[in-house]
Amino acid sequence: MRGILASSIGVTCAAALALPLAPPAAASVSSVSSAGTPAPVADVATRTVGTAGARTGARADVPGSTQSLPLRPLTRDRASGAVLGLTPRTVRTFSLLGVVWEDPSVDLHGRVQVRTRAASTGDWTDWQDVETHYTQHGADPDSSEAASGKARGATAPLWVGESDGVEVRVLPEPDAGEPEDVDPVGTGSDEGASGGEDAGEVSTLPAGMRLDLVDPGEAEPGESAGGAEPQAEPGESGESGAPEPQAEPGESAEGAEGAEGAEGAEPAEGAEVPRTGVMTAAAKAASAANSALVPLGATQIPSLTAEETREELVALRGTGLTEQQQAKPYIGPRPSIVTRRGWGADESLREKSFVYTSKVKAAFVHHTASGNSYSCSQAPSLIRGFYRYHTKSLGWRDIGYNFLVDKCGRIYEGRAGGVAKPVKGAHTMGFNSKTTGIAVIGSYGSKKPSSKAVKAVARLTAWKLGLHGMNPKKKTSLTSGGGNLYAKGKKVKMKVISGHRDGFNTSCPGGKLHKKLGSVRSKAAGYQGR
Repeated sequence: MRGILASSIGVTCAAALALPLAPPAAASVSSVSSAGTPAPVADVATRTVGTAGARTGARADVPGSTQSLPLRPLTRDRASGAVLGLTPRTVRTFSLLGVVWEDPSVDLHGRVQVRTRAASTGDWTDWQDVETHYTQHGADPDSSEAASGKARGATAPLWVGESDGVEVRVLPEPDAGEPEDVDPVGTGSDEGASGGEDAGEVSTLPAGMRLDLVDPGEAEPGESAGGAEPQAEPGESGESGAPEPQAEPGESAEGAEGAEGAEGAEPAEGAEVPRTGVMTAAAKAASAANSALVPLGATQIPSLTAEETREELVALRGTGLTEQQQAKPYIGPRPSIVTRRGWGADESLREKSFVYTSKVKAAFVHHTASGNSYSCSQAPSLIRGFYRYHTKSLGWRDIGYNFLVDKCGRIYEGRAGGVAKPVKGAHTMGFNSKTTGIAVIGSYGSKKPSSKAVKAVARLTAWKLGLHGMNPKKKTSLTSGGGNLYAKGKKVKMKVISGHRDGFNTSCPGGKLHKKLGSVRSKAAGYQGR
C-alpha cells in the first residue's frame, strides 16, 4: 500500500498531535444533551491519518480525512462499569466512527458505546452500541493482504451523520463470546453491563485502542452518485453493445494497473455519459477494469435485458462456454451498478494492483452493521466512509466488499478490479477465494431488510454467479483458508448463496437478513431462468 498509509497507520496513539479546536457556536458549553446533562467544555487531542487537507474552507474542498484519538483509562462514572474511553470533547466534523487496535488477531470481548453531538443542532445523542466483532470480515489469515503488517483489529464502522462532538466508553466482558444477534444501534442501557471496579481490567482489552473519526468527504462537483430509485425489472433498461472478450484472470494473480485500451472507447448505446474532467492514473485504472462493459469514466453500468446479458456472456466467456451453455446460458439480466467513480472513490487510498481469484463459486451476504439511520442519498457518503475506514484505519488494500447494496435497492461496485471479473475481496475470513462478497448497508439483527434490498441482492447474484455457471439453489465445495468454524484446508459444502455466519462464527449478516437468503436463492434462480 502507498507510503502514506504505512506511515500514517504506523504512528502510535501515544504520538497524538494536539489540535485545539474551538467548538462551534451551536455546540457551546451551554448545550444540553438528550439525557438532560450539560455538554462539557471541549477537551480535544487528535491526530490525522491520511488527511488530505485541513478543514479550513468549504466542505467541497475536503476530499476526506480521519482523526484518531487514543482511548484512555476512565476514572469517573464508574457506575457504568466502563474502564476505558474518552470524555466528551469537540472534534473536527465527521460522520462515521470506529474503534481500532493494533493486533487484528485479537478480539474485543466487551461493549463499546458512543454518543455524538450533531453538528447542525448541537444536540447529543443517547448512548449507542458499536458492533465489536468485525475483524472476521477481513482477508484470509495467510494471504498477502493479511500478512502485510498493516492490518489492524477494529469494531464495525458506525454511521452517525455529520457530528462535531464525541464521547466513548468501553465496558470489558472478559468471559463474553460472540455477541447475541442484536442491532448494534440504539439507546444504550447500562443494566447488566459487566466490568469491575478495578482499572486493571483495561489489560484484558486489546492494546493500542483508539477511536477513528472519519469524514467521508464530498463527491466531485456534478458527480452522479446514484439515486434512491429502486431497480428496474429485468428487461426495462436501454440497449448496450456487446463488449470485446476478456481473458479470465488466474487465481490470486496481481494485475498491473493501467488504462491501456480504455481511452477512446465508444459509449454503448443507452449507457450513462461519463463524467468529464481530469482522471488520475489510479482512477483510469479502476474505470478501465470495466471497459468491457462501459466507457472510461462512466459513473454507472446500465442494466441489460435478459437477451442482451446472454449476448454479453458469450462475448465475455465465449471460449470457456460449452455449446449447450452458449445456446442457453443460465444467467440473470445484468442489474444497474454504480461504479467507484459514481460513488466518488478516492483511488489514491487503495493499493495500485488488483488481485483476482480463479472464478466465483459462491456469494457471501453481509450487513455493514453501521446502523440504519441513513437516507439512500447518503449511501455514497457511507461507502466512501467504509472505504477510508477499511484502507486507512484497518490497513486493508481496498474496501473489503465486492459489492454493496443500499436499502433502496441500489447496487454499488466495491473493491476495484472490474464488476464482471473475479476480484478477490476481504469479506469472509477463510472464504475469500472463489467467492464474492455483497454487503447490505445497515444493521439487520433486529430490523428486517427492505424488500428492495433483498430483490437487489437476488438480481446481483443471479447475474454475477451466472457469469460462472453457478446455480443459486445448489451447494458448492469451498476450501477453507482458516477461521473459527473450519480449519485451514478443510473442504466445506456451502450453499452457493450463503450468509457470512455460514463460513465464520459471527452474527453477520444479522438474523433478519439471514432469514431472507432462502428468498434470495429462489428469486435469483428465477432470474436465471431455472
